[in-house]
Amino acid sequence: MRDMENLSLRDLCSFETFSRSWKHYGYGGDQQELIDREFKRIKGTTYLDHAGTTLFPESHIKAFHEDIARNVYGNPHSHNPSSRLTHDTVESVRYRILEHFNTTPDEYSVIFTSGCTAALKLVADSFPWKSASTDGPGSRFCYLTDNHTSVVGIRGAAAVQGVAVVPVQPHEVEAKATIKKSTNGEQGSSTPNLFCYPAQSNFSGRKYPLRYVKGIQSQQLYPACEHGGRWFVLLDAACFVGCSPLDLSKHPADFVPISFYKMFGFPTGLGALLVKNETAEILRKSYFGGGTAAAYLVDEKYFVPRPNVSRFEDGTIAFLDIISLHHGFETLKKLTGSMLNVQLHTFGLARYTYTVLSCLRHSNGKPVAQIYCDNEFQNIVEQGAILNFSVLDCHGRTVGYSQVDKMASLFNIHIRTGCFCNTGACQHYLVISNQDVKTNLQAGHVCGDNVDVVEGRPTGSIRVSFGYMSSFEDCQNFLRFLVNCFVDKPFTLDQERLGRLMTSAPVDITESSQSFHPTPITNGQAGHENGQVIGHSVIEVPSEEDVSKERKKNGSTHKLTNLFIYPVKSCASFEVAEWPLGPQGLLYDRFWMVVNENGVCLSQKREPKLCLIQPVICLASNTLQLKVSGRISYLGLEPVAIPLEPSVMNSGLRTSHSKVCGDSVQTMDCGPKVSAWLSEFLGKPCSLIRQSPHFLREIKNGTQKAGDCYLTALSLVNEAQFLLINRASVSILQQHIDNRQESENEDTCLDIECLVQRFRANLVISGQEPFVEESWSHLTIGASQFQVIGRCGRCQMIGVDQKSAARTQEPLRSLSECRSGKVTFGVYLTDRSARNSTAVPVLSVGAHVIPQISGSAENL
Repeated sequence: MRDMENLSLRDLCSFETFSRSWKHYGYGGDQQELIDREFKRIKGTTYLDHAGTTLFPESHIKAFHEDIARNVYGNPHSHNPSSRLTHDTVESVRYRILEHFNTTPDEYSVIFTSGCTAALKLVADSFPWKSASTDGPGSRFCYLTDNHTSVVGIRGAAAVQGVAVVPVQPHEVEAKATIKKSTNGEQGSSTPNLFCYPAQSNFSGRKYPLRYVKGIQSQQLYPACEHGGRWFVLLDAACFVGCSPLDLSKHPADFVPISFYKMFGFPTGLGALLVKNETAEILRKSYFGGGTAAAYLVDEKYFVPRPNVSRFEDGTIAFLDIISLHHGFETLKKLTGSMLNVQLHTFGLARYTYTVLSCLRHSNGKPVAQIYCDNEFQNIVEQGAILNFSVLDCHGRTVGYSQVDKMASLFNIHIRTGCFCNTGACQHYLVISNQDVKTNLQAGHVCGDNVDVVEGRPTGSIRVSFGYMSSFEDCQNFLRFLVNCFVDKPFTLDQERLGRLMTSAPVDITESSQSFHPTPITNGQAGHENGQVIGHSVIEVPSEEDVSKERKKNGSTHKLTNLFIYPVKSCASFEVAEWPLGPQGLLYDRFWMVVNENGVCLSQKREPKLCLIQPVICLASNTLQLKVSGRISYLGLEPVAIPLEPSVMNSGLRTSHSKVCGDSVQTMDCGPKVSAWLSEFLGKPCSLIRQSPHFLREIKNGTQKAGDCYLTALSLVNEAQFLLINRASVSILQQHIDNRQESENEDTCLDIECLVQRFRANLVISGQEPFVEESWSHLTIGASQFQVIGRCGRCQMIGVDQKSAARTQEPLRSLSECRSGKVTFGVYLTDRSARNSTAVPVLSVGAHVIPQISGSAENL
């Protein structure tokens, strides 16, 4: 040891020393500047209770406030526009949560709860516990002794069901894995068992191996290796996810409860249960609240739950709090870059504090602290950003945690003391027996009080924990406080230990540093290769002679008169004379869409001004240009262009999951330049996204015929690859509108071309008989074959004037009258042509349209 009295505390805890041993501090900028900008309220405060709750940044709250001040969010159980906006935004947040944990809606569902404890209680109440009987063994509820009270509390619900409860010591999981015992007839049993463990101990910060998830599920680890049945794993991630990335594609726990205030600081009272979809099917539920029923009777015991996980969300969810989560994710990414950066930053602070505190000695050489951990903070995979300890005086006696807490408060240092709702870990590290707990209770000590020492032995400890906004100054302030208040001077350092800890290789980030590659989502379908659809059904393209015969047979006079593509969903059309066909329809048709700040698709129903954005595609220059269309002038807003293909774009642009017509789609952001352009024009924050090139979105199963071997891929269209309308049908509707306006003395005129634009079809054909297209089953346009798969239902969007963005009642009102209450107009098509050559098929205006009549197409 070496006397350190001649060194100042500044030298002892200098940033220079810290930065030499740790290269991952901060997020590429000035950490203090981030704190001054986002956390002005903590000036003069040393906040070290991030495992209790982290702190929210000001920009998170500001963005959320602007969101709810700008948008009207209604109850998601209604169907009005404000309610639909809420529903779509909440669904977008669900996707964002799954994306954060590197999984997809194909694998997991998000059930919103009031917190992590409520998520755990949901599992306790709905898990299909089975009592032991003559038919076979019962379920087992097994849990690591180092678990939060709310996890251990599941045993109350399990015990009522006659389930065996088995506490497991941390070392037993692997130590007993090789011991094989008789399963007493359980081999092949489907009896459900549940094993619960924390990804990170909220007491000591110890990280338990995530490989335990598969190890228990495959019954290779204890206690699953000793018992048959089916084993499920609940991974308590509440403490872990605040500072560490969790990849559920690698560690697919059946249940993952979280609390969002531990991640973002806001909102409180909101959590979620992430549950594997295949596991959700086995859960049972007795109580049912509003929004969870598909149907029920009040005078008969008849109840049918909703088919998805919404059956677990009783009543109206906290939708405004949920919407705030989007801003939490956005702000966290903006400030830190990634959870890996957060993990490295916070671990470095915890490691340095541990190093100094573990080496700090009183003047007589005795340690200043008893630290409760299982490692020396050298491995980021094994240890989180938590330091738990007791202060010792120069005689080796424990200084009560309550005394330390009160003194820390005088210095405006915020820490946590007690047992932290983790009795098992507290007993283990402080060597408190079961009898001690009972004796302490008789002596008047209960959880959460200030009775910190009983008969000279501690009843709890001190915990400091770090968050992404924590700074090296927080470490300095805390260590300075301990030295000034509790260390007998002159203090010393265990120089040998200090040198060893400071110079050893500090971290193994092999697993944690692996970047997340978003898992493709396919809506339950498969069969794509390099972004191309495979397996088209083979339909022979008719010869010119066959076409001529068919034309004479049917007396066909149909021709393709107009060809429109809509590169950006809900924006203006781009009319062409000819255009290539791609695997998802017309090339680049609805490949892009505009989304709001929460990632929800904007349509003309919500934002009519979208029709004034004119997309222009130039295949020669490989660009998509956006400009303000027609006679509408917008001062100073010059056109903006982006590459057609994402390979030309910045590879660092974020991918995400969005929703189109009920389908999950994988998308890519098109960058800040075009986002700024759109935001300026629309007057609200928004972005342009495009469908990821290797993502396959399959057409809805109900539109495919039994035995079909083809796969029909969709872009960001609502229902099908193509929409066709007949000019004869438009003409009949236009006459009905004229007659109505004449009888009502209205002078608003909707000509044929205006109506054609309102219906936003890809293919416009000429014909003599209105609505005859609804009787077709197939048709040939030029050399390409198409199948009619249904009629297009219409909504209020056809009331938007495509030249002025004004809303009108027509033609929706007249369409309903003209069609006797039906609001369908046009038919959906899919490409059914054989692709026997490398030549790219092309549709051209003027091509003959040869229909095949085979009954009526059904509505989609």
